[in-house]
Amino acid sequence: MMATTTSAGMTGAPHVDAATAEHPIILFDGVCNYCNSILNYIIKHDHKKRFRFAHLQSNAGQDLLEQYGFPRDMLDSVVLIENGKAYTKTDVTIRIAPHMSGIAKFAVLLRILPRAIRDIGYDFIARNRYKWWGKQEACIVPTPDVRDRFLA
Repeated sequence: MMATTTSAGMTGAPHVDAATAEHPIILFDGVCNYCNSILNYIIKHDHKKRFRFAHLQSNAGQDLLEQYGFPRDMLDSVVLIENGKAYTKTDVTIRIAPHMSGIAKFAVLLRILPRAIRDIGYDFIARNRYKWWGKQEACIVPTPDVRDRFLA
């Protein structure tokens, strides 16, 4: 886990409380078409509605990046905040996978590869995601049926 961790828990983030064990938070690039596709997949396959979400560009996303020691301009990795720790890149995929329905559960098998190897693929996609899938002018607005799962 490339985790920047803190023992301070979630205190200090105005939009988040200590409930990240029950509702981990996924921070993602809100203008990236690929990232939004992945997010829609997670929403569709998270039947227990476990995860909460925030755009990296949002106030909540920016506050959490800063709280966990990441630069505010970091847009090249998804971040998972869970139990007071922050995870990035393929560690996020591995931690989310067991909570998904369908074939996505098998992504947990990535953990058999060393992080350095699996993150090479992640970084390659991250560098090319706008070129391959494009991006929006502004962050996507959540639909009413999932709006309550997004942090402000």
